[in-house]
Amino acid sequence: MATPSDSLSPQFRLITFPVSHYCEKARWALARLNISYIEERHAPLFHRMATGRVGGKSVPILIAGAQVFTDSKDILKYLDTIAPETTKLYPCAPELLKQVEELEVLFNTQLGTATPIWEYSYTLHNPKLAKRRFLYGVPFHEQALFPLIFPLISSTIRRQINEKAEAVTNAHAQIRQIFEAVGNLVADGRTYLVGDRFSAADLTFAALSTAVVRPPEYGDTALALSNLEQLPPKMAEEVRVFREMPAGAFALRLWRSRAAVS
Repeated sequence: MATPSDSLSPQFRLITFPVSHYCEKARWALARLNISYIEERHAPLFHRMATGRVGGKSVPILIAGAQVFTDSKDILKYLDTIAPETTKLYPCAPELLKQVEELEVLFNTQLGTATPIWEYSYTLHNPKLAKRRFLYGVPFHEQALFPLIFPLISSTIRRQINEKAEAVTNAHAQIRQIFEAVGNLVADGRTYLVGDRFSAADLTFAALSTAVVRPPEYGDTALALSNLEQLPPKMAEEVRVFREMPAGAFALRLWRSRAAVS
């Protein structure tokens, strides 16, 4: 979240949830390009008024002048068109580009869908965790109304993610499967998933792994995302296991690298 004084492009506005892996993809890309933007954070359900006004439904949404991008992948693709050569997220070489795009799709469709089911299976039953997750930086009226509307938010999310025990177990297994696949890729000591430069594949994996590795460098310190003592014991233990996997260590390294250049 930065000031709106970017000289490269029209004023940018990003509509988000405070904590969201897909929103983090967009934040990370904007930060990498050093593009200033205004972030509008909203709690679930309240976000629909903001997104509806620009023709979208879910977050993130990026408004760049007269253009509106309603999907994290489309946001990255657009930002890549205005990025300097040294910070582009998609390689020019066709074979490398194909690998990056295939990994991005894999992470979006599998890791990106599994992590919310796993995380919400814990946080939706803990109002304190849910409040911190949903309300940090949102407008005051949303914070004030949250206790009244939280049951509706909770039931809506439960319907969307299918919180049945079997679904949670499958989501956890799917996360492990993706982590094992990434672990196999980085087992040869490579610095990045594809080629010798940071790409959309690395960004997407690190951003969508946020919930399960809880990086200390994530977002605002007030969120205390990495403080495992605040989590349910079983959730904290599973985070430790994910962190210790080669893919978890890879994601945490990418987060440290991001913080180092911020």
